Amino acid sequence: MSASLRLASGGRIDRAKPVSFLFDGKRYRGYAGDTLASALIGNGIHLVGRSFKYHRPRGILSAGSDEPNALVGIGADESRFTPNLRATQVELYDGLVAVSQNRWPSLEFDAGAVNDLFAPFIPAGFYYKTFMWPTNAWKSFYEPKIRAMAGLGRAPTAPDADRYTHRYAHVDVLVAGGGAAGLAAALAAAERGATVIVADEQAELGGSLLSETNATIEGQPAADWLAATVARLAAFETVTLLPRTTVFGYYQQNFIGLAERVTDHVAYPDPKLPRERLWQVRAKEVVIAAGALERPLVFPDNDRPGIMLADSARTYANRYGVRPGTRAVIFTADDWAYRAALDLAAAGVTIAAVIDLRAHAEGPLAAQARAAGIPVRPGSVITGTKGRLRVSSVRVGRLDGHGGVKSEDSIACDLVLMSGGFTPSVHLYSQSRGKVVWDPAITSFVPGPSVQRERSAGAAHGVFDLGAALEDGFAAGDAAAVAALGLATGDKRTISVAGPTATMIGFAGAVPHDRDPRFAKAFVDWQNDVTSKDLKLATREGFRSIEHIKRYTTTGMATDQGKTSNLNALGIVSGILDKPIPEIGLTTFRLPYTPVTFGEFAGAARGDLFDPVRTTPIHGWAVEHGAAFEDVGLWKRAYYFPRPGETMHAAVARECKAVRESVGIFDASTLGKIEVVGPDAAEFMNRIYTNAWAKLEPGRCRYGVMLREDGFVMDDGVVGRMAPDRFHVTTTTGGAPRVLAHMEDYLQTEWPDLKVWLTSTTEQWAVIAVQGPNARKVIENLVEGIDLSPEAFPHMAVREGRICGVPTRLFRMSFTGELGFEINVPADYGRAVWQAIFAAGRPYGITPYGTETMHVLRAEKGYIIVGQETDGTATPDDVGLAWALGKTKPDFVGKRALARESMQRPDRKQLVGLLTEDPKVVLEEGAQIVADPLAPIPMPLLGHVTSSYWSPNVGRSIALAMLERGRARLGETLSVPMPEGPITVKVVAPVFFDPEGVRLNA
Repeated sequence: MSASLRLASGGRIDRAKPVSFLFDGKRYRGYAGDTLASALIGNGIHLVGRSFKYHRPRGILSAGSDEPNALVGIGADESRFTPNLRATQVELYDGLVAVSQNRWPSLEFDAGAVNDLFAPFIPAGFYYKTFMWPTNAWKSFYEPKIRAMAGLGRAPTAPDADRYTHRYAHVDVLVAGGGAAGLAAALAAAERGATVIVADEQAELGGSLLSETNATIEGQPAADWLAATVARLAAFETVTLLPRTTVFGYYQQNFIGLAERVTDHVAYPDPKLPRERLWQVRAKEVVIAAGALERPLVFPDNDRPGIMLADSARTYANRYGVRPGTRAVIFTADDWAYRAALDLAAAGVTIAAVIDLRAHAEGPLAAQARAAGIPVRPGSVITGTKGRLRVSSVRVGRLDGHGGVKSEDSIACDLVLMSGGFTPSVHLYSQSRGKVVWDPAITSFVPGPSVQRERSAGAAHGVFDLGAALEDGFAAGDAAAVAALGLATGDKRTISVAGPTATMIGFAGAVPHDRDPRFAKAFVDWQNDVTSKDLKLATREGFRSIEHIKRYTTTGMATDQGKTSNLNALGIVSGILDKPIPEIGLTTFRLPYTPVTFGEFAGAARGDLFDPVRTTPIHGWAVEHGAAFEDVGLWKRAYYFPRPGETMHAAVARECKAVRESVGIFDASTLGKIEVVGPDAAEFMNRIYTNAWAKLEPGRCRYGVMLREDGFVMDDGVVGRMAPDRFHVTTTTGGAPRVLAHMEDYLQTEWPDLKVWLTSTTEQWAVIAVQGPNARKVIENLVEGIDLSPEAFPHMAVREGRICGVPTRLFRMSFTGELGFEINVPADYGRAVWQAIFAAGRPYGITPYGTETMHVLRAEKGYIIVGQETDGTATPDDVGLAWALGKTKPDFVGKRALARESMQRPDRKQLVGLLTEDPKVVLEEGAQIVADPLAPIPMPLLGHVTSSYWSPNVGRSIALAMLERGRARLGETLSVPMPEGPITVKVVAPVFFDPEGVRLNA
């Protein structure tokens, strides 16, 4: 380690804990408390990566999440390798392995740097123009090659071995940012009795106070005040402190996303802990105290390693105890950079000069710099830099007062620090849908009126003086707590602060220079290699909207989300178009604030848990009896029950015959079940379903059809009225969540006056369907308290009693067309009751059957399955359910849509049956139907097959179809084109078995 770059003392690192790490295969040393960036600087390493487009050498620009250059891959184990992490945010630990990115074969010698020589030929948008010739070559030639070259770091090839978790929280006040203003806000809110979460992306709370060495707060050194405040907050039981946690997204209704890095900083983490934790927080009030970001300056060759932000260099010296260089030139348009000059000079860095863009540099900090012997050159600019892998000198010019520049001399240096002022971090405020306003006093946008229940404080609010920021934070936290808790008027607090002060003015745009504009590269977006010349080209080619310019040039689209580039880009475009920056506007700050790993979003939803498997209480019995299973929604359902040596078709045929001839037993537990309860339950059902429900008597059932607003069938199911104020609603297996959400949506947003409560009971009831001529005989000796006679218990009735001593809701209903009962029992008793029924049915040859048999049986009767006969464009009349429309009802969801002319056209597709000319041929589901198979292609398509089976009970193949003017075509002969030749079909009614329904009412 170079002793000249690591300070002998100072900083917040732990010098008693040296740490060893690898960077590009070479071993270095740092200390606990270092970031990878500070440790590399301490070892004299400034070249850390290559730029995306030109592969130019790039160094560390900042000290935080706004870093665009120092992106590295971390991890020796491929299963724990993570690309594109900011070295400025990677905490150092013993054994850390880091690699630079976007270079080959090495960082020092990158073959891709040849792109820099061709820069004049590949300006912004070159691919839109260059790759249009020859015609159609984009997909076949250009795109594959460009995609092969695109990207920064490499994606890991092994599955992620780490664990990620999710946590949910409600809080009175969430404070985004743990700097001076954020801590003051949290303290004020906690003192009011509010529950508080403080989240900050750094390893320690404190923000800029972690680098402050000259200020005092309430008579204490800033570091002591910080330690005391953090300890005081930690003592509150109502306060949760979350360092290493980025507030990455602000959503509707104060829903906030936090990304907590739990073990990324630990060499040997506890295996019980997750790597990262995603917090999903609903906050009554939010205080945004995200601070401000130092603005770089746009001048020629401003991207060489060794050029960084002035305040970041100060952070490295004061917080991490490293000198970013030995001889520095500081280029500023603001007083605050003089703090960096003074602090770095105190750390042993020679300050060769302060180049001040302003004509006069007369503030108190400039005076201190002059008193310290630092040369100050007002009215001057840097017009260029030299150096291959690190800056070695700068060219300095003097402004002539009329926009012109005259180069004067060159200054040798190994460090250039720049500061164009500070930009309030308004990303989260912008995500909250607030509209920023322009503040010319600080040359920046600041938060405007609040849209959600939030308020900004401190530097994020445009308040940069430390004392004023603390008071602003306290006032914001107190006001947030008052609003969250409904307390009396808020309080104010005066906080005494002593230390250096400065006026924040700032500069946005490109710095004047005297270089040939054809060859001078003044970078605006470091990561994407966007220069001021690219922005000028975009405007010259007709782009005026800043959003269009952003996309054409890709400025602000790097991983830093425009943190370093946006305002300067606006300043440049403003100058070109001769419009003030507020008229140019500001691009949208999209979430996440900084990148979040895929693993954190996925959480536990990986592997077997990615698509959770749901099983019924009877699943184990079905497994033991050899069932084959299919996935229906998230459920595992018995598909069929093959006997040894039996094919699927043979098993299904046997099961179908058994149900029709004697009795079958079917697990229907996956059906969605919703309890609709309340004084207005019947009125709610009247509005949400097409049918009428007010006059349905308790103990009776009705088939219900549910429509979307557009009038198309959404779901169906049988509904039982258990009491005047209670309905037992069944839905399709896959539609249960959708139906419940649909009901809740209307109940909460359209009909909040209705006194109705909805409860999903899908998992609470096991459902056993006993179907067939002998169904009543099988269960009659098991049922107590219910008269099963046809007169007392007719079809479409429901009764409550007991079966096998277990409470039951017993429905007389059928999806097979046979005498049938659906037995609902508490899920815990499902298997026991199933086994008892199966035992009672043995004398009748009871046969378990699966979903495929159920499909065949219902198709024989022409019963539809929503999602199979319907495709989102079918009305009730289309599928033969016009009888289910309550024509005298004043309204129901979808009724007005049904009145549209297009919904009543005679050429709509309608449900019909199809019989093939050859009864052995089973049509393919989805096959198209035409009138003339020999018609020229494209031939008119009349419809398609929705369901098709071999029916052992009908003794031939059967099919259902949606056919244009279907009911008017009964008796017609049509054709189904297939690769082997057309299949002739006859259009028939969609009921193939027992059309009179005699068996249903047995």
